[in-house]
Parts: sequence; structure tokens; C-alpha cells
Amino acid sequence: MSDSAHEKREAIINAALKLFTERGFDNTPTALISQEAGVATGTLFRYYPTKEELINSTYIIAKNRFAAAMARGLEEETTLEARLRRIWGNTIRWGLESPQELLFLEQFLSSPYITKITEEEAMKKFAFLTELIEEGIAEGKLRDIHRGLIFDMLFSANRAVIKKILTHGMQDQTDMLIEGSFELVWSGLSKSQ
Repeated sequence: MSDSAHEKREAIINAALKLFTERGFDNTPTALISQEAGVATGTLFRYYPTKEELINSTYIIAKNRFAAAMARGLEEETTLEARLRRIWGNTIRWGLESPQELLFLEQFLSSPYITKITEEEAMKKFAFLTELIEEGIAEGKLRDIHRGLIFDMLFSANRAVIKKILTHGMQDQTDMLIEGSFELVWSGLSKSQ
């Protein structure tokens, strides 16, 4: 793909993220996305033949960015607790830096546009987290509870911390809130040794 084509696709995705979070999926016409992206509507349809494909592609791209942010620096950590702590902090920092993408992902999960294939494709990028949880359970370091519940609890708690920081102007306390909230989560997930 040429640089120009890549830039156009990136502009379309960024415009879609912005408008979908501001207006919702049904209230965002593709013509408005094209206008916001600075491309012709025909160009948008060349890359994304339907609005549903644009929504699903935007979701996969946002999920990929999220997964990459979560895994940043993970290879530097040697213990299960340190790796989960790193993921925890990375997730909160990503949410603070990319609130629009976070909101989009939340909107998308409750929309009728998500396809099973799209969700399966997006979740492949999070295999490292699944493997880490399974490893912790197998080693007896984490409680053996329903994996889906673990993920839901982690992401709900992450979202609560992000919301607290953003809505109460607590950016100067981010590190303290990340550490304190991780300790709460870790004490709930870890098995007493």
C-alpha cells in the first residue's frame, strides 16, 4: 500500500473513531466521515465497501492498538505479578491517552454491528493475557475462577480508574491510583500462599 493510500485509510479510521463516539453508529453517515477525513466518499468506499465493514475495521484497528499498548514493556517483567502490574498500568495509561478509542470499543461491544469473525480476529491480539492468566492458575498463583469473569472484572476495574482520573482531574495522581488499584485487584485474584 502506498504512503498516500495508508494516510487516507488512517484519516478515514480516525474520522470514523471521532464521529462514531460523538454521534453513534446510526447517526454518522459515511459522507460525514469522508468530509471529516478529507477524502471523497468514493475513496472511503474503495477502502471500506460498506459502513459495516468500516465499523468492523475500525474496531479491529482500535483493538490492535489497545493490545499493543497493553503489552508494551511486558518482556521486561519476570514474575506473574510484575507482568500483570505492567498490563494494568499500561491499560490505564492507554485509556487516559486514548479516551476516544476506549469509548468506541465500549460502544461497539453493545452494538449489533459486531460480527463473530470480527470479535474472534480482535481477540487474537490478547492471547498473551489469556496465556498469562492460564499460567497463573496452573501454577496455583491465581484463583481458578471463570476466565471470562476475570477479564470482565479486570476491564471494569480499569475503566473505573480511568473514569475517576479523567472526570475528577486526578492526572497528577495517576501513578498512585494505578498502584493502589492494582493492589486491590491483585489481592482479589491471587491465591493466598
